[in-house]
Formats: sequence, C-alpha cells, structure tokens
Amino acid sequence: MIYMRGQARDYDRWAALTGDDDWRWDNCLPDFMAHESHYKLDSYIRNEDKGSCDEKLKSFSQLHGVKGEWRVEKQRLRWDILDAFAQAAQQAGIPATEDFNGGNNEGVGYFEVNQKSGWRWNTAKAFLRPDCMARPNFTLWTSTQVEKLSLETQPNGQLRCTGVTVRTASGVVQAQAIGEVILSAGSIGSPQLLQLSGIGPGTLLQQHGLAVRHDAPGVGVNLQDHLQIRSVYKVQGVSTLNTRANSLWGKAMIGLEYALNRSGPMSMAPSQLGAFTRSDPSQPYPNIEYHVQPLSLEAFGEPLHSFPAFTASVCNLNPSSRGSVQIKSPDVNVAPAIAPNYLSTDADRKVAADSLRLTRCIVGQPALAAYQPVEFKPGVQYQSDDELARLAGDIATTIFHPIGTTQMGQDGDPMAVLDSHMRVRGPGGLIAGLRVVDASAMPVITSGNTNSPVLMMAEKAARWIQSGQ
Repeated sequence: MIYMRGQARDYDRWAALTGDDDWRWDNCLPDFMAHESHYKLDSYIRNEDKGSCDEKLKSFSQLHGVKGEWRVEKQRLRWDILDAFAQAAQQAGIPATEDFNGGNNEGVGYFEVNQKSGWRWNTAKAFLRPDCMARPNFTLWTSTQVEKLSLETQPNGQLRCTGVTVRTASGVVQAQAIGEVILSAGSIGSPQLLQLSGIGPGTLLQQHGLAVRHDAPGVGVNLQDHLQIRSVYKVQGVSTLNTRANSLWGKAMIGLEYALNRSGPMSMAPSQLGAFTRSDPSQPYPNIEYHVQPLSLEAFGEPLHSFPAFTASVCNLNPSSRGSVQIKSPDVNVAPAIAPNYLSTDADRKVAADSLRLTRCIVGQPALAAYQPVEFKPGVQYQSDDELARLAGDIATTIFHPIGTTQMGQDGDPMAVLDSHMRVRGPGGLIAGLRVVDASAMPVITSGNTNSPVLMMAEKAARWIQSGQ
C-alpha cells in the first residue's frame, strides 16, 4: 500500500544500463502520472476550470496525476510515538518532507498510501475490474498453474513463443497466443518458468533433464532485495499497537473506529512513517530507508509483544549483494532455490552497521526522551562493525522487494535476459512473441518500495505492445 517511486537517479541509471533514454526519469515521470489519482489534486481539478488554482498545487500537479486509476491518499491515522520519531529524526538532521515522490525522496514523513476512503486499493480494483471484466474477449482463469511456455523454432532458426501450458482444475490446457505472451510471474516465478521452458543457464537445465532451447546465463541471477534491519525499542507512557491490540476492549475499539470512520489501526499500511537519509555523511545521496511502526513482534505472523514498543526498520536502498533463483526440479510445483546472499559484501555490511548506529542516534534525540526508549533488539551491548553487521543479519527480514532476475540490458551483454522493451532475447535475436513485464526486468533496484515502479513499467509495456515495439 505504500506509494513510492524511488529516486530520479535510479531511472537515469536504468537508461545508462539499457542504452535506452525511454528509461530516464524525465521519460518515466509521465508514465507514473498517467495512472495516478492523487488526493491533494482533488481540489485542483475541481477549481481548474474556475481559474482559481492554488500555485502550490499547480506546481504539485507537474509531478503528480489526478485522473488516473491508481488512487493515492493520506493515511487516516497518527501515533504520538511516530510523531515523536519524526521530530527526533529532524533533530538528528533529517529534514521533514511532504512528498517522497518528486525525484529526491530525502526526508521524514508519513507514507502516502494506495487506498480509497480507507480501503486498500490494488491493481485488480484499479485496472482489471473496471476495464476488463465486462469485455467479451477477456477471460480470467483462477486456480490455474502455468507449467511452461510453448516454444517453436522458426525457419530462420529463431524461437517464437506460441502460448503456454497450464494446469486447471479440469486438466492440462494448451493456451495459444495470436500476439504475445506476457510473463508477469514476478522475480521468483518468471525466471522459474523461463528455466522450466528451456531458457536459462544451460548447465542448470541439463542437470534437471531439460532440453536447452536457449542458453541464457542471466536467467535467475542478479537477484536484489531490500533487507530491513528491525530494531525494536521498548517505551513507556505512550500508546502503541502492542498495548491497544492485546486486549479484547482494545480490539473492539479498533474495530469500531474502522467501522465508523475507516480510520485507525485497521486502515494501517504495513509501515506508517518513512524516512530516507544517508547511512553516513560521505554518502552522495540518500542510501537508506526507514519503515517505522508503532508495534513490535518476533517475526511476521507471530503475536505482538506484550510490552509497549516501536520498530524502526532500516534498509540499504542500493545493496551490492547479488543472489539467484534456480529451479530444483523440472516440476513447476517444486519451489525453486532462492539464495538472496544478503550482506555478502563488505559495502553492505558497512551500511548495515552504520544504519544501526544512526537508528541509535535518532532514538537518542530529545523528542523521544519522554518515552524512555530502551533498545530491545539488537541490544546496546553490540557496538563494533562486525557485531552490528552480524546482528543485522540476525534481526533482519525481507521487505518483499525482489527484483532483477530477468534483467534488461544492452545488446552484447550476455547477462541481459531482456532488451530495453522487456522482450526476451534468444538465439540469433529476440524470441518472438515473448515479453517479461514485472520487477524481474529491473536491472538494478529502485531506491524505495517497488510496487509503483512496476506500474510505471506496465504503462510503457502496454504502449509498446500496442504499437508492436
């Protein structure tokens, strides 16, 4: 639910890596705006025809859209502990910001969210249901597993994707494609399906008895992710979700608040307060992101702690560690081996240690002093770079931002699975009729949450598909 584009430099780097200026920030911004419906511009659109537009909103409208499908709203909650953390961050030198999405997201503030009147907004509600469900040429199959792509060798020796093999409740079906097959199974599923179809590292495919249709060493490598280091602080004299949700009365009041106003804890995105800053002053740009939550637990899915606490998760936005996704079986139902290789470089371990020190610096500011924060995890006894880097791995989890496993790149790059229009490369050129449109196509990870960048990529892909590019 967090609306986050990243930083302009991310897309300028994509343009350099792919050799395609279409990926520059200035050329991606219109695709972000095309589907955006930003709450701040609701009044702007109402007053636009009256010639009474506020100049600040007019400037804001140069970076944000108002007539699109993808709703962006202000969070319908606030917490004293999060307000105090934001003030502490400013005391530590991080400026306040009202907009994380103008190309430079440095600052601290509440995240804007993909919601509509307190309800979670998703791509099915925004794009699929209103535009596709009633079309006579649209069919949605659920409880269906794609097993592999159908590939044919053309007279010129190039491959063409002619459809997919899918398993439904009633059996195996061959779905034929007249135009293109668009693979959007994500950074784990897309490389898995390519490998199962014979497109991937030849040695890996042969190990599992699969015919190699195209030896593509880049399929399944270049895995990148944001590892969030979850520091937990006990507090006193302030409400957190731990205390509110650990009693029947508290749960009842949370439910009532949401039923009446669509606000409060039940409207919360996974993280509420954000901050982008530098792990140390020598960094040339904001290289870490905070997700701050008025709660704590041992691990996702486990109960909240019984004591009042908050969690300040921090991640390295541009990790240098690289991982892989590799099939373990020719059976699609056998999950692939996922090896993120978090913190496998000296640079990433240094950023992790510096980030934990910065978290301690923020929490030590006067704005939080009234709540007497005590470090519960990782623990103040750990001080050295080696200790903090090791503890970072112990208390860290994914933020579910895997990218890069079928990366775009330039002609001649053996690790570039896709061209700059996300078309799959094959023997002697492109594999006709096959494109990958998801986060696996990203050559490097964006400096922030990855959902919104994928929608921008889909805008470009839709345009290219329609025009045959």
